[in-house]
Amino acid sequence: MWYEHIEQKKDVLRGKPVIRKTRIGVDLILEKIGLGDTVEDLLLAYPTLTKEDILACISYGANLVRNEIFIDVV
Repeated sequence: MWYEHIEQKKDVLRGKPVIRKTRIGVDLILEKIGLGDTVEDLLLAYPTLTKEDILACISYGANLVRNEIFIDVV
């Protein structure tokens, strides 16, 4: 599950979610995937990461969107 790979600490990247034991933000990984990087590209660019770390970032992002609350504004 994503929570085994993602952590938030107030003294690391101002409390943003990062891949556990790194300073690599989930937002950075999601942005790179959105711009077309593949899992293989990311593993080459960040050799300390695992495929599971990257997939956890995607799952984390999906979880955030799934739990969004929408308010109709007219």
